[in-house]
Amino acid sequence: MARDRAQTEDFTGPLRRLLAAIVVILLLAVFVVWRIDSPRVERFRAQVVDHVLPSFEWAMVPITASVNLLRDFQSYQALHAQNQELKRELQTMKKWKEAAVQLSQENARLLDLNQVRLDPRLTFITGVVMADSGSPFRQSVVLNIGARDGILDGWAAMDGLGLVGRISGVGRSTARVILLTDPSSRIPVTVPSSGQNGLLVGDNTRAPALDFLESPDIVRPGDRVVTSGDGLVFPAGLLVGEVAIDAGGRMRVRLAANYERLEFLRVLRHHGQERIVDPGRLILPEALPEPPAQPATQPATPLELGQRDTATEGGDG
Repeated sequence: MARDRAQTEDFTGPLRRLLAAIVVILLLAVFVVWRIDSPRVERFRAQVVDHVLPSFEWAMVPITASVNLLRDFQSYQALHAQNQELKRELQTMKKWKEAAVQLSQENARLLDLNQVRLDPRLTFITGVVMADSGSPFRQSVVLNIGARDGILDGWAAMDGLGLVGRISGVGRSTARVILLTDPSSRIPVTVPSSGQNGLLVGDNTRAPALDFLESPDIVRPGDRVVTSGDGLVFPAGLLVGEVAIDAGGRMRVRLAANYERLEFLRVLRHHGQERIVDPGRLILPEALPEPPAQPATQPATPLELGQRDTATEGGDG
């Protein structure tokens, strides 16, 4: 048995080395042929591919199936991770929803206790975005509401969460909304946390610049930005976004409105605020009435002086 095994190894050893040498030579030949840059060799390579590749389709089936199985497994892992993340976000949102409901109820009770009078004119009308006419020189959208619905120039447009722009141009059944990102947009805003007033300047970016702040050093990234109501442009307190700082150190506002999907916009009916023109009584009190004039005194006559002396002497006696 040992002799047969030795004879078998003596026979298969050289055969293996010969086959390995042949395979190496074939691989080198294929490498050399595929590296030659010649029209004839290019035609030869094309003919070889045309004849050999269809014959190897059956060999690629398990490889293709394995690759597809691996991709499906990776996709399943990604879906599982995304599902877990969505579950965590859902739990967080439930907590925030409960907190929002409680705050809403508390706010309603406080308003009722304080008998706060809200402006009944500050209502809204919802319109559908018909067209987006954005361009490098103009940022605007067109709504399907207009003069027949009572829309006026200058009214604010919101997407339900944040301010989007203002009405600029009203037709009978359509209206144009100039977005806050338009270069012609200038909106007075304020930062409630620091009390700083500024101007939101559109510059064709999704994060307009925040300029003309009195003390920019006390404004921090993440601070809320709302409309200030200055100039009677917009009602005060409309959410605009939050403060952000770009790579160049310039202060900007990350808008709260979802500019990626502007489908419905709410136009606020706002007829302006009442102007105070009369001065206050504490600032300028009414003039006090003048005291009545005293009658002028006349000098006493000699007869009256004599009578006064006689009465004085009689009293002494």
